[in-house]
Amino acid sequence: MRVAGREVGIFNLDGHYYAIKNSCPHQGARVCLGKIVGTTLPRGVYEFVYSREGQILRCPWHSWEYDVVTGHSVFDPNVKLVSYPVDIVDGDVTVTVST
Repeated sequence: MRVAGREVGIFNLDGHYYAIKNSCPHQGARVCLGKIVGTTLPRGVYEFVYSREGQILRCPWHSWEYDVVTGHSVFDPNVKLVSYPVDIVDGDVTVTVST
């Protein structure tokens, strides 16, 4: 959807809504065309566990992974998607985009 001239993806995770600008900070891919997946996280030395199913947005171009809730990348917390506040008003999803 477009909000104030920006492409924005709206995600519903267990009844909580999140809005993300449809642009990957890596090379500008339309990140919202990626898949919602889980990711592998370290558990111990040489051990990984698959977790966070349905909470990670994977960029369709280079598979960079982002937490839908925070917008932060899985691999570097300094890399972040632009996200916007979402409210539900009378059953309608409202996204606030600052100028």
